[in-house]
Amino acid sequence: MIGRHGVFPDMGHDEIERVNFLAQMNRHLSARIVPGVKAAFDTEVAPAAEKDAGRPLADRHEARKALLGHPAFRFWSAIRRMTMEQRQQAGRWTAIRQREALAEKAAELTRDDDRLALDPGLAIPRYVSAVDHHCMPGSYHQEAFPGDVTNGANYDHGNFVTTAGLLGKFADGGGHAVVKWVRRNLPDFTPHTILEIGGTVGHSSLPIAQAWPEAEMTIVDLGAPMLRYGLARAKSLGVGNVRFVQASGEDLSRFPDQSFDWIQTTMFLHELSTRSLANILRETRRLLKPGGIVLHVEQPQYTADMPLFEQVMRDWDAYYNNEPFWSRMHELDLDQAMVDAGFARDRLIHGGVTAVVDKDLFPDAADDETEDYGRKAAWHVIGAQV
Repeated sequence: MIGRHGVFPDMGHDEIERVNFLAQMNRHLSARIVPGVKAAFDTEVAPAAEKDAGRPLADRHEARKALLGHPAFRFWSAIRRMTMEQRQQAGRWTAIRQREALAEKAAELTRDDDRLALDPGLAIPRYVSAVDHHCMPGSYHQEAFPGDVTNGANYDHGNFVTTAGLLGKFADGGGHAVVKWVRRNLPDFTPHTILEIGGTVGHSSLPIAQAWPEAEMTIVDLGAPMLRYGLARAKSLGVGNVRFVQASGEDLSRFPDQSFDWIQTTMFLHELSTRSLANILRETRRLLKPGGIVLHVEQPQYTADMPLFEQVMRDWDAYYNNEPFWSRMHELDLDQAMVDAGFARDRLIHGGVTAVVDKDLFPDAADDETEDYGRKAAWHVIGAQV
């Protein structure tokens, strides 16, 4: 059921079945196991911890420590971590065994194409280089040989597993959701220049480029393997109005002030250190044209009205999925961070997007309200218009 294109890795029977098993296991965990963990917290863990302390649980950190001792949480957590590790093992083996052939396919599709701009001398910041994000060896940027696209190929079909297929066969449900939100909430907005920061291989970007074919879209990312693969993927899918540029979102000085009508990030802010997040927000303010918009799509922030159990479950990635900035980012006051970056408070944008479940892939999930606190295709939007 995974969407295939000209640079997608060839997959044998066993490789396909591994992906299907892991995607279905993630669905099982969210729909069948998480409700049991919540019941255990509500009826056993929280009452016992509060009795011992003589007071209610103070915060998500106390709640997490209490939940760690319960077998329901430990079982769910272990299996969830296993799916992340096995996703990488399965995906990387598929990509590595044919990495030279994939690199050649990508080279053929992108050769002499000025829509790919790489910077071999670009320094990878430590908040990226020191982390194998979501258990992906080498993260987004490492390459084994010149022209390597292995990590891009792994990331492409691995997203199907992580999201349990709910974002569709091309894992682009987030992009389609953003398009729907903008058309509904900003019906008169017609962008001519669009920038996505941290766009990797273009899962969320291409639907935006397709929705506004007269616009010029630029995807910026640190990872050369992602960008090579991303342009080859876009070309093989017939999307021709996208450029892929290797650069840090903290320093986009290659683009002059007021270069873009729309700047987008999608599930990106949680991978940034606090300092780099502030720098990137300032760059987005500099780069926006008058009347332009910036939209950041992310998991919801931790607020006083969010139940402690939900905060603990959402915090899982920070402890067990190689997302060290996740917890801190989701407790920040993003409104204030936007204001500090130069955006007017009365021009901030808040909303929400929900990806349309692919009913052909998962007909039983189309109306499923089950929340797994981190993988459901429903996100918050924070942004601004200048």
